[in-house]
Amino acid sequence: MEQYRTRTPQHGQRARTAGDPAERRPAGRTPGRPPLGPQAAGEASAVYRVAAKPAPPFALALRRLPQPRLTGLGGGLFAAALMFLVGCLDWLLFDGSPAVYGVLFLPVSAVTALWVRPADLVSAPISVPIAFAFGIVPIADGSGGLGGQAMAVVTALALHAGWLYGGTLVAGVIASVRKVRLMGRRRNRPAVPPRR
Repeated sequence: MEQYRTRTPQHGQRARTAGDPAERRPAGRTPGRPPLGPQAAGEASAVYRVAAKPAPPFALALRRLPQPRLTGLGGGLFAAALMFLVGCLDWLLFDGSPAVYGVLFLPVSAVTALWVRPADLVSAPISVPIAFAFGIVPIADGSGGLGGQAMAVVTALALHAGWLYGGTLVAGVIASVRKVRLMGRRRNRPAVPPRR
């Protein structure tokens, strides 16, 4: 004689009887599949294990930095204002040392190329030399009015062209790497079918 369970079935379940085949099935087995041995079960679980490689400290430090997205004009104004501030501080603290100004120009170039939005990546290597020329005005030793100051700026640009080329190269390399990575992401993105 069969006895029915006294528990009421929950939502989405049917009442099982003591003679139901699903009740007699051993735990851990699904219908139609043979049971896995201990070695096969270990191998199956090992397939889904992924070793997480820890990120280097330099990459973690870069991720903590703010990630603003400047337009092309905003990136140029940011670099020019920062280099003018660097030039004024160099004139006040280091008596207009071109080496200090050049060394500080390199990180400004890198930050400008990192913070420009992807649509305006081409503007980063263009705006950085303009910022260098704008910021060198305080440390250029010009005399004799506007013409003398302009000649001093041109002379300073000619004498310190190595720093100018170095910063432009840094900005160009960073902008190129960002562009290549952006193109790779677009290529790997699945195609969306057109709507009808």
